[in-house]
Amino acid sequence: MRAGVLGSPVSHSLSPALHTAAYAALGLSDWTYDRREVAAAELAQVVAGLDVSWRGLSLTMPLKEAAFDVATTVTRIARDAGAINTLVRRDDGQWDGHNTDVVGLVRAVENVEHDGRATLLGSGATSRSAALALAELGVRDVAVAARNAEAAAEVVALLSRHGVEAAHVPLERWADERRRLVISTLAPAASAATGNAVDESGSTFAGVTLLDVVYADWPTPLARSARAAGADVISGLDMLVYQAAAQIELFTGRPGPVDVMFAAAHAAMAP
Repeated sequence: MRAGVLGSPVSHSLSPALHTAAYAALGLSDWTYDRREVAAAELAQVVAGLDVSWRGLSLTMPLKEAAFDVATTVTRIARDAGAINTLVRRDDGQWDGHNTDVVGLVRAVENVEHDGRATLLGSGATSRSAALALAELGVRDVAVAARNAEAAAEVVALLSRHGVEAAHVPLERWADERRRLVISTLAPAASAATGNAVDESGSTFAGVTLLDVVYADWPTPLARSARAAGADVISGLDMLVYQAAAQIELFTGRPGPVDVMFAAAHAAMAP
């Protein structure tokens, strides 16, 4: 059986290390996991060319929206998020579209104390998954901090549809009001400027937990600034492992062994 991760760029992906370690731990010696560079315009053709030995696909950027043109059915969560990160082969040879980013985010922060209020940094595809995760976690008031007001309005509307009060605030002002749970979905390029807002606020962030979905080149400038101000910081590696564990269960019917997967991730990232 075959599975793999598709995207562009994809050479940095830890998914092969996570899945390969998990399949070995589960005794699935006939399963392999590959990576393939695929642009959004190529996705439909690439997927159509996969034989029946391919049972599952992990999708990274820029394929999470293009996958809607490939999937025969789409889960409610994936449709609400506007993002498919997982394709699972059906018995009829077609593909079901799923989103495991939401469950990955939930698992990453499910034990974090919050007072029903949170800040969400960013307004892209991952922020929509984060919005759904916050709603599932029982958060009822979210400040969506983003530069793109139009995209932020879409995230605010998504939260509102799920019974969450939400409002857009300028990204540079995100640290003005301290909330106990912060999820950053920002790209690494925006991390330094966003971290500066913590430094300039002069406030303590003790009692605050930040999940930064970035895991490469850790810690990010934002994570460093938040930690220096007293916040607890969670790497995006946690989200990555938990969403991959959910993918493995969808592909194989067996729960992903998260302890083994965390060990594989740390080994793959070691200098």
